[in-house]
Amino acid sequence: MVKSQDMPYENSPDGLIKHVINEKMDTAECCVDGYMQFLKPGEASGKHRHLSEELVFVLEGTGYDLHWDVKFECFDKFEWEWEEEPKKFEWKAGDFVYIPPYCAHQHFANQNTEARFLCITSRIVKAMGFDWFDQLEVAEGYEG
Repeated sequence: MVKSQDMPYENSPDGLIKHVINEKMDTAECCVDGYMQFLKPGEASGKHRHLSEELVFVLEGTGYDLHWDVKFECFDKFEWEWEEEPKKFEWKAGDFVYIPPYCAHQHFANQNTEARFLCITSRIVKAMGFDWFDQLEVAEGYEG
């Protein structure tokens, strides 16, 4: 069990997050990472992509995601190609958003509401040595 007061906040390249579970927190689970993301009205998260698929459960607010899907071929090496135009997915409290592996994505809160959502990713890919993560844009106000 992890108490709320033991979950550290971080001003990350993706914006303000609160770590729920991760490998640095000395918790019992070994396969997943979870964090809560906070967006102020009209705010956008950073834009990134990673090899692990991601599950997002919207806890409060309204907004939308932009997803740039990837096409890839696996020959002697991986060949990646991302779509130029993103797909837009509108969400509200109670909605679930699935982000496929290595899909570039970014979250946006609507102008009139704060947004908060829980993000879960698998740590297995990282444990296998495939920790591909690209931060494509940082959230406004991030100073890292």
